[in-house]
Amino acid sequence: MTTPQARDRTKFPDPVYTSTVLKPLFDGAKQHHARALQKIDRAHLVMLVETGIVPEEQGSRIAAALEAISREIDPEALSYTGEVEDFFFLMEKELKTRVGPDLGGRLHTARSRNDIDHTLFKLGLKERIDALLAKSRALLTALIETAERDKATLIVAYTHGQPAQPSTYGHYLGAIIEVLVRDIERMEAARGIVDRSSMGAAAITTSGFPIDRHRVAHLLGFAEPLQNSYSCIAAVDYVTSVYGALELMFLHLGRPIQDFQFWSSFEVAQLYLPNAFVQISSIMPQKRNPVPFEHLRHLASQTVGRARAMLDVMHNTPFTDMNDSEGETQDMGYQAFDVAERVLDLLAAVVRAAEIDPRRVAVNLRRSCVTITELADTLVRREGLSFRQAHEIAAVVARSVVAMNGDLSDDGYTPFVAAFTEATGRAPELDAETFGHIVSAENFVAVRERFGGPGEKALESAIAGYRQDAAAFAARAEDRARLEAAAAEELNRKIAELAGGA
Repeated sequence: MTTPQARDRTKFPDPVYTSTVLKPLFDGAKQHHARALQKIDRAHLVMLVETGIVPEEQGSRIAAALEAISREIDPEALSYTGEVEDFFFLMEKELKTRVGPDLGGRLHTARSRNDIDHTLFKLGLKERIDALLAKSRALLTALIETAERDKATLIVAYTHGQPAQPSTYGHYLGAIIEVLVRDIERMEAARGIVDRSSMGAAAITTSGFPIDRHRVAHLLGFAEPLQNSYSCIAAVDYVTSVYGALELMFLHLGRPIQDFQFWSSFEVAQLYLPNAFVQISSIMPQKRNPVPFEHLRHLASQTVGRARAMLDVMHNTPFTDMNDSEGETQDMGYQAFDVAERVLDLLAAVVRAAEIDPRRVAVNLRRSCVTITELADTLVRREGLSFRQAHEIAAVVARSVVAMNGDLSDDGYTPFVAAFTEATGRAPELDAETFGHIVSAENFVAVRERFGGPGEKALESAIAGYRQDAAAFAARAEDRARLEAAAAEELNRKIAELAGGA
């Protein structure tokens, strides 16, 4: 005899399955994918009518019902009741209620939830990628303008956590700019993979109906349809490409953020953050805490972690349509974009506001003898020494100056003469005034005019190139937006024309 419990388990959906799977999926779909599903319904309908698969009179009635549903139903206000499996079937049920089950069911001709899902996920990703790229370009602009402003502002550059050589803040920012340019290019390339419609693949193998996949792709604002229909529902490289690019971008941004934290420490203090970004200790009134750097660091790391999680979810999954890449996984990925945008906004503001403190830079330059490499280079050029011998003389000079807590320009000439004479058996040709000029930070930077160096002309040329990169990014974004706006306008017009004939 069948028990009541057994009878309950024959009816779909089981309450636990409802609460743990179907309701969360429904809530995610209504929040993130409702508008995309509406666009897909409209584009697919236009194609069905244009190819003659659905007669125009029927298409008109369906279009009018879709327009009414869009006006009258707020997806956010809907709650999952279990009457239907998911958000897609709820919308289909609503359409059938308005035009009848036979006519309402014709919209689903030659398509599947498989190709619908991947297409609406791609639409959602494109929207988020475009927002991220816009904020990335804003950060790029902030970096370029600050590099221009501080192209001659001296800093101490560090290697292995120790003072290494003088450079300029503009030159340092140029390094960040070049990485960001490559990261934006990676994200644009990932967007190109996303920008291929899956519609028309149906479940796996397309359809026996004479569908026009290119037409649907165009109406949805895609560059083209993804060719292989199995790939449309199985190849989630559009997901891995995006989150791989996102992970790299914020992994890379986290490194200069860490530098900024170090540079703003009391001991180094070559980077000053204005009071508007500084929090004061609740107990120690003397403490200026530049906490935006900490927030930037952990939020960048959160972005890396969330993006990496998306790649991990895709790992070792079968090469077929699967739930692993759908609904809730897509929603999880969107959280990475949300955090990423916060980082980009805050970092752009901090880059514009932060300033190099020239007094602390001067102190650190004096204490660290970081210009000593140019003394060795000059001895090679002017005194005819090998670099190794010149390096050894320079090392002796640096040790002597540091031991006396002196300044290389003011206090280094006497130990230099002694070290040079002992090493070579003759007096140097350099006099004290020339020596002081050679080991100045300004000279160190000025003579480094090689391609990519911090010298004035080299850096100005680099910044001009960065501006060209930024302009090219902006132009491509405008082109993409213009094409998608034209596609949306055409789709709206076609649906309005159809609905008007109902």
